[in-house]
Amino acid sequence: MTSSRFTLKTIAACLVSTGAATAFAHVTLPPGGATVGSDYNAAFRVGHACEGAKATTGLAVRLPKGFVLSDAQARKGWKLDVQKGKGDGEVRWVAETPQDALPGKERAEFVLRGKVPGTPGPLWFKVLQTCDVGSVDWAEVPASGNSTAGLKSPAAKLDVVAQGVATVDVRDGWVRQSVPGQSGTGAFMKLTAPTGTKLVSIATPAAGVAEVHEMKMEGDTMKMRELASGLDLPAGQTVELKPGGFHVMMMDLKGPLAKGASVPMTLKFEDAKGVKTALDVTLPVGAPEGADAAGAAHQHKH
Repeated sequence: MTSSRFTLKTIAACLVSTGAATAFAHVTLPPGGATVGSDYNAAFRVGHACEGAKATTGLAVRLPKGFVLSDAQARKGWKLDVQKGKGDGEVRWVAETPQDALPGKERAEFVLRGKVPGTPGPLWFKVLQTCDVGSVDWAEVPASGNSTAGLKSPAAKLDVVAQGVATVDVRDGWVRQSVPGQSGTGAFMKLTAPTGTKLVSIATPAAGVAEVHEMKMEGDTMKMRELASGLDLPAGQTVELKPGGFHVMMMDLKGPLAKGASVPMTLKFEDAKGVKTALDVTLPVGAPEGADAAGAAHQHKH
């Protein structure tokens, strides 16, 4: 468990500090990971056609070793071809006519289902996108590590995580800096849970207490309250913790948090079935440009 959670900590740290390079890829999987040995719906998102093309006419997903395909979702007007192999295989969708092709300005999902491997680690799905003009093979995999930064045509990545590790995607996280003598500050991030869960508590060595709070106007006064029952994260929806809204309130700071430093933090979750998971992240201190304007002048009143 320790080594697996350390891996997720590293991944999350990369996401919150760099903004997740895979978000710029044109064929991607939804944010969030999958638990070892679990069933997974892989919804490949096609953002636009190939360069110089008007429409996507075909998509071929090569299944990584260890992913066991159960079925693929047909699309009206598209021919579906499934080739299963021993630990690999391929799923292809091809538009039957030019009118059935996916216009470059439209977004769509091509869905297949299967079981992920029983060991943690990144799972890379290589995808060939064919268009009315040319094609793009989203197949690049980093030589080392998990980051796709710098790759022109990265493969779609799924993080397979150990039991007990949350599959929640964490992005754009940061902590507001503090000065000597200051007792509290806030932490902010974007959270996306692929199957739905609730953020129930936070722990960090940088503060004696860390709680999920909400700031909102009551009359003409901005007030803050603790979300004692936790923060709901609906399946597939991104929930933003930001100044002036939901946020992590860090109190009883152990020392000043200077810009450029980093804050380790453990996020704890619980789903509707009572299953508890946790995720270690490391957030940078200091607001991204423009992010700290809202809420910086608000006085916290309970």
